Amino acid sequence: MKVLVVGSGGREHALAHFLAQDVHVREVLVAPGNAGMANDARRVPYDDPRDLVTLAASERIDLTVIGPEAPLAAGLADELRAQGIAVFGPGRDGARLESSKAYAKDFMQRHGVPTARYATFTNLAAALDYLREVGTPIVVKDSYLAAGKGVTIAHAPEEAERVLRELFQRENAEVVLEAFLEGQELSVHVLTDGVHALTLPLAQDHKQVGEGDVGPMTGGMGAVAPVPLLNERDQARLEDEIIAPVLRGLAADEIDYRGVLFLGVMWTAEGPQLLEINVRFGDPETQTLLPLLDGCLLPMFEAVEHRTLDAWHPVWKSGTVAATVVLAAPGYPGAYEKGLPVRIPDARESDTWVFHAGTSRHDDGFVTSGGRVLAVTALDGDLARAVAKAYREVDRIDLPGAVVRRDIGGRLLP
Repeated sequence: MKVLVVGSGGREHALAHFLAQDVHVREVLVAPGNAGMANDARRVPYDDPRDLVTLAASERIDLTVIGPEAPLAAGLADELRAQGIAVFGPGRDGARLESSKAYAKDFMQRHGVPTARYATFTNLAAALDYLREVGTPIVVKDSYLAAGKGVTIAHAPEEAERVLRELFQRENAEVVLEAFLEGQELSVHVLTDGVHALTLPLAQDHKQVGEGDVGPMTGGMGAVAPVPLLNERDQARLEDEIIAPVLRGLAADEIDYRGVLFLGVMWTAEGPQLLEINVRFGDPETQTLLPLLDGCLLPMFEAVEHRTLDAWHPVWKSGTVAATVVLAAPGYPGAYEKGLPVRIPDARESDTWVFHAGTSRHDDGFVTSGGRVLAVTALDGDLARAVAKAYREVDRIDLPGAVVRRDIGGRLLP
């Protein structure tokens, strides 16, 4: 088979890498990809959805895996399916669950999914009145796509008001104000072919830039999986109270959803609450989950597209834990410099991977070209050892001034 992976980040590098290991995959193309993917796939410099449809047809692509949310929201999956090309990813109607947080919150409320109390605003004055009424802490969300960085947890009224004023400077702004919830956050990935569903091992992301979950939100500074937070009873609650009503809601709204639902769930003292619905694999969760799969990746995508997910029985590496640590450019998530040299040793420990996200080629080496530059993943039989192994690889990479969280996995360690 010939497979096209759409996207350019660490998530897409992981997808391309593990697809390339499959004996049934003749070639992997990535569009637009990044410099670090060259050993796994052929890069094609397209990212406009119209060009991607033409590319898929001219290259006789058998399967397209869409990584980021933006092309899904633009309807790329719809266009490809209209051309008879198999796709992993929902159409525009399903992608709206991520492209509009207001729509997603209304979807949760309409279908009885537990979620934090919220209100949606298109007017600054009304939002400020609501803020004064409910107070802080409060979560301020840009309703539209923001590459994982459109959320602010405001602990003081002044901070919330500042963020609101910034957001409402934009034309056609829409903002969700949401009650702050305390607990352990989980990254829940659910595959669905529109008929059947399968929950992958639970992961946990680290969104804020600083140790101890302080500082601004980022696209993700690291992740661990599987997460041993839920016992059998809690896992059943997650399925019954969150996953099942989301799937029923998709069916009730007649959304033909074929892809992955990445559900951000907060486990509170009262039980699970759904924070957000994403319509693609998480990043860096993908770099953490895929190395745990004991077997080929291609059958998963085929099962989802052809509605045979009930016949796919994944095997996960027994007694194995994955830890991923992100290296970001100096200054991230604020203004950061591009073109900084990055030196990555060729040799590394067994069961470790370096996935490229924001790199370009310069002369005979790599330079930074984005905020999140690399994601380093390590496997081991123990969480503490997996984390330590990942940090050993991180410390061998030369990127002066790199932004690295040093407490990945720390919420689960003694």
